[in-house]
Amino acid sequence: MNTQLMQTLKAIRNKVTKLQLEKLELTAELEELKEQAKTKIDSLEKELDQLREKKDSFKKLLDTI
Repeated sequence: MNTQLMQTLKAIRNKVTKLQLEKLELTAELEELKEQAKTKIDSLEKELDQLREKKDSFKKLLDTI
């Protein structure tokens, strides 16, 4: 093989390796974001439950007045 072709193949291999590494990094980042989103959802659901309980308490209080 000629030198130019070898250099091109080496450059392509390097690019592929970099892209594979970037894919792994992005996949890890995506998983972290998913976990953060799940935590936020859980927090919001708890807050929503508390608000519903307060609403029910206020309704009962108004019914007694």
